[in-house]
Amino acid sequence: MRTWIASLGAFLLAALAGSAAFAQQTPPPAPTPTPPPVEPPPSPPAPAAPSPTYFNPAIAVIGNFLGVAGKNAFEDRPSLQMRESEISFQAAVDPYAKADVFVAVTDEEVELEEGYITFTSLPPDLLVKVGKFKAQIGKVNLMHTHVLPWADVPLPIVNLLGGEEGWNDAGISVARLFPLPGDTFSELTLQIFRGESEGLFEATSRSDLAYLAHYRAYRDFGDDHNLELGSTWGRGSNGTTEDARTTLENLHLVYRWKPLRGRPYRSFILRSELFRSRREQPGGKQTGRGFYVGGDYRLSRRWFAGARYEFSDRADDETARDRGEALTLTFWPSEFSQIRAEGRRRRYAGGITANELLVQLQFSIGAHGAHPF
Repeated sequence: MRTWIASLGAFLLAALAGSAAFAQQTPPPAPTPTPPPVEPPPSPPAPAAPSPTYFNPAIAVIGNFLGVAGKNAFEDRPSLQMRESEISFQAAVDPYAKADVFVAVTDEEVELEEGYITFTSLPPDLLVKVGKFKAQIGKVNLMHTHVLPWADVPLPIVNLLGGEEGWNDAGISVARLFPLPGDTFSELTLQIFRGESEGLFEATSRSDLAYLAHYRAYRDFGDDHNLELGSTWGRGSNGTTEDARTTLENLHLVYRWKPLRGRPYRSFILRSELFRSRREQPGGKQTGRGFYVGGDYRLSRRWFAGARYEFSDRADDETARDRGEALTLTFWPSEFSQIRAEGRRRRYAGGITANELLVQLQFSIGAHGAHPF
């Protein structure tokens, strides 16, 4: 009996030991994975703070220093002068208009050279300009002093358009482009002015307005050169008498050559204008004519050379004719400055001859917008 009980106890102990070994060899069941927490969507970024200059116009200042050597009994310029400093303010008014203001500062005065708003999206494709601006006659009259290819202004502008500033007045301008067959485009411009431009027009009453009509066409001949032809007619009161008028006529030609490949620092531009002024004045009508032709060639990346021939009668005396020639050499240290030397010879009516050397230094600070093509 005791033997049987001992055998039964041994059997139970062995069974318990086998169950424990089996439990150790069997891995526990894997835990059920817990899903990651749901993250809220990212909040939209905060709007960037506007720049403090966001609403400010582009501002630039261009200085024009001129030195003169030689003798000129007819036009006695100072030997050294800050000829002009131009301050420009340019910005978009809204999606449909832009504004340009140019202030000229000299030793003698501060003057609004131009200030106008241009509406660019008027039907039917009209470009309308309102304010004070340079009249659309020829090419040189539209240029500010710092973009002229010379250190001076051609004789026809000085003698027939009232001086170096040319025709510049308050008015309204309406222009429209007209495509022509081929790579040819044309533009018609009509302008009406107050009738006050120093040395040229002087309104004797509120109704003495000045008028201008301008038409030009330009064509591309290949990728590297083009030609522009234009004609202008203008008329206004000159103030010598109540009914006296001055009629202006102009023909201009501009040829441009600039290769796009092979010679990137070579270019040539030819400008030419023919003027006629018919001025009514006490003693009879005076018909003056003027002409200039000038070419400028880019020698290298920074060097330019040019030449100009010119003649012009005087607006109030058709028997007095002035003639001149000029040679220029220009160096650009960078696109923000330039140094120019101009040797010129002028033979004025009355036997006065002047030989002069003009040295010009120009510099620019700030963002200055492009000028009309």
